[in-house]
Amino acid sequence: MARTLYGRKRVLVTGGAGFLGSHLIDRLLERGDEVLCVDNLFTGDKRNLDHLHDEPRFEFLRHDICFPLYVEVDEIYNLACPASPVHYQHDPVQTTKTSVLGAINMLGLAKRLNAKIFQASTSEVYGDPLIHPQTEGYWGNVNPVGIRSCYDEGKRCAETLFFDYHRQHDLKIKVVRIFNTYGPRMHPADGRVVSNFIMQALEGKPITIYGDGSQSRSFCYYEDLVDGFLRLMDNTPNNFTGPVNIGNPNEFTIKQLADLVLEITGSKSELINEPLPSDDPTQRCPDISVAKRELDWEPTVQLREGLEKTIEYFRNI
Repeated sequence: MARTLYGRKRVLVTGGAGFLGSHLIDRLLERGDEVLCVDNLFTGDKRNLDHLHDEPRFEFLRHDICFPLYVEVDEIYNLACPASPVHYQHDPVQTTKTSVLGAINMLGLAKRLNAKIFQASTSEVYGDPLIHPQTEGYWGNVNPVGIRSCYDEGKRCAETLFFDYHRQHDLKIKVVRIFNTYGPRMHPADGRVVSNFIMQALEGKPITIYGDGSQSRSFCYYEDLVDGFLRLMDNTPNNFTGPVNIGNPNEFTIKQLADLVLEITGSKSELINEPLPSDDPTQRCPDISVAKRELDWEPTVQLREGLEKTIEYFRNI
């Protein structure tokens, strides 16, 4: 183990310059850890880390985890991968490589160091679900050859690798399935529905709803999500590995989200409808019974409160 001179944990966060990674790093530093952030900046943004320039316990390394990494750390959070359709469909082969080769390289590092390793998986492993809400025992309804497959199947394969390393090498793993998350530091052009609606509303542009707006999602504020990450990673006594759904079980239609964004921003933007993209799920909502039982976790920030904070962030940028 790579304990520092002062007994602090040294934690590696891949994808640490991204929206969620940067917030996770803030929490790790707040509790006294040392953090090594690794990011190739394909979708990450170093501006998310500007406030850490003078932090002595923080280090940044530009690196692509599709290639091996040789560092000394105590724990690993593997968040590296484009996570919005616009980004992961831009280079689908690289997206799959990041999920699969990245997992192999990070698992190999964890095995060498005997370090606990966390995998940021996704609700996309459920595909366009045939059960609702989605439980961790559901195997999913995923198109293996569609335009979203690079992300969906890449993350599914990464989960397979994590559990095979756990069974074969007794590696300490933690796997989270992330549902829709939003908040400050989202990229304004990442193509996600929350950032799309907010930017269109603030700029007075038409708000684009794909399909008729009846498809549903659940929206989790980043603070709640990161709290779930830490609870899972620190939940060592019962050796709970996951996978565990982390998300907000309150369900909203896309039309309801658009109306709420218009109300909070005071925008006069009109709503327009466009064709629904291929393989876009009609329903997505987590069953969080396992998170409540194993982690004593459930979200506390409701959609209006979270949107108000997120809209204020976008106004300022």
